Amino acid sequence: MADRLRPRTLEEVEGQDHLQGAGGPIRRMVEAGRLGSMILWGPPGTGKTTIARLLALAAGYQFQQNSAVVSGVADLKKAFEAARMRRAAGQSTLLFVDEIHRFNRAQQDGFLPFVEEGIVTLVGATTENPSCELNGALLSRSQVYVLKRLDDAALDQLLIRAEAQEGGTLPLTPEARQALAALADGDGRYLLTMAEVLFDLTSTEPLDVQALAGILQKRAPAYDKSREEHYNLISALHKSVRGSDPDAALYWLARMLNGGEDPLYLARRIVRMAVEDIGEADPLSLLVANAAKDTYDFLGSPEGELALAQAVVHLATAPKSVGVYEAFKAAKRAAAETGSLMPPAHIRNAPTKLMKSLGYGKGYQYDPDTPEGFSGADFFPDGMERRVFYAPKGEGHEAKVKERLDRWAAMRAKAQDDPA
Repeated sequence: MADRLRPRTLEEVEGQDHLQGAGGPIRRMVEAGRLGSMILWGPPGTGKTTIARLLALAAGYQFQQNSAVVSGVADLKKAFEAARMRRAAGQSTLLFVDEIHRFNRAQQDGFLPFVEEGIVTLVGATTENPSCELNGALLSRSQVYVLKRLDDAALDQLLIRAEAQEGGTLPLTPEARQALAALADGDGRYLLTMAEVLFDLTSTEPLDVQALAGILQKRAPAYDKSREEHYNLISALHKSVRGSDPDAALYWLARMLNGGEDPLYLARRIVRMAVEDIGEADPLSLLVANAAKDTYDFLGSPEGELALAQAVVHLATAPKSVGVYEAFKAAKRAAAETGSLMPPAHIRNAPTKLMKSLGYGKGYQYDPDTPEGFSGADFFPDGMERRVFYAPKGEGHEAKVKERLDRWAAMRAKAQDDPA
């Protein structure tokens, strides 16, 4: 059915109006009658192959298709030679390469001279981020166009077309029809494949959601733990926690777990959130994050996943501070800049007479013995001006920390002004 309903013109392509609709970049190419090399990047079932075919048809180019999954260097050489012969005869060639990211960097370089000479107009299709999977030289010679996953309106239009072709409506209740679109997850080809199964049913009664689920298998989420989707989703989870949105954070946590992500990877990231984004504003968060990791380690899935969810909610609703995070980065920069400066003599250890004679430990004040429990001594190396690395803004627990730091700073300044 997906092949029978393949659009015959660009106007029939659903869900990609930003590219092939009025004023879209692909539409402008067609109207100008001259195509440029491009990379079509988008999820499965969004029309990448269809758009390439229709582009060739609309511009009068010969369409030639290769797939990086089954084609090798020898196949590409044949394709380039055929395109060269067509060019000599005045015929342009659109070379469509599906899954182009599967070619290695050296193979991708092989396209360059033929693209530069205009022997082929290259249209590559990929489901992976081109900036990560394609080499810079190829990208610099191509426009990258992003195809969107099909929304509910586009998917419904595909179902309407399918029903028109079949001469009847799908045997579904309105709720089941919505569930069918949700199962497709933005993939038009998958939607039409499921619709074909439903049209073959002999039942005349409309199926409800439960009956639909009994016939169609639930589709696995589009999630690859080693690819860009992994990094997009963990970024969404981390930023939702940082942005104090527990509901969004729980959603992204569930998405990753449903996709098969290693829960201990998530546990490690949750611990990182506690130290990076919350820190001293709520020191309990680090304990909660570590406890969630230990709990999952003890219980496993699915019970242990609840501990991760609890930690995510705690962190998302906790006060936030990057005070320690920023302070440590600044301290590391200062340590790199100042090299091997020695500690001041008064806080050096003096286990031998020689060290004592050199002034090690001389004048050291034991802070707990002072009236305020604070001596105000300078602990930075000699020759290095005092720097402030940790400067809390006063969120949560850090409000009290800031108050103490301000009081100690005043006492330290007084002690330095009046050593006696």
